[in-house]
Amino acid sequence: MYFYQDFVIRNWQESDRLFAAKVISSVLLEYGLPWQPEEADKDVLNIEEYYLATGGEFWVIEHQNQIVGTGAYYPINRGEKAVEIRKMYLLPKVRGCGLGKFLLQQLETVIILRGFEQIWIETASILAEAVKLYESNGYLPTTGVETARCDRIYVKYL
Repeated sequence: MYFYQDFVIRNWQESDRLFAAKVISSVLLEYGLPWQPEEADKDVLNIEEYYLATGGEFWVIEHQNQIVGTGAYYPINRGEKAVEIRKMYLLPKVRGCGLGKFLLQQLETVIILRGFEQIWIETASILAEAVKLYESNGYLPTTGVETARCDRIYVKYL
């Protein structure tokens, strides 16, 4: 569990499933991107299978007992000892206070402590705040996007 200002970042619980999905789908809708529960977002509805069973983690961010954001990672077969950070989403009302940067740093810290050597992130250009966050924190543009709604991919070597 992590604390940032009056936010609590904690491990996902089964009772969070629909709330986390609602945060992610609403942010996607805000940017005109599709919610794809059968494709790119099927992992959000199956946290146990995609994250917990594979050695990953899925976190939710709470503010005043409401879920206002998510962040996650899981090991991938791309590169050497690699993970992919996924589902970093914050509702509009909690953006702009440094929470996204803090969340990214906490994810990176855990990933490093677990011995991983590469972090991959896929995103869409329209998510300008996310692109800026990744680029300003040492993520390098690369090629090989695997998700249809994404047009950017980044890697960071630890």
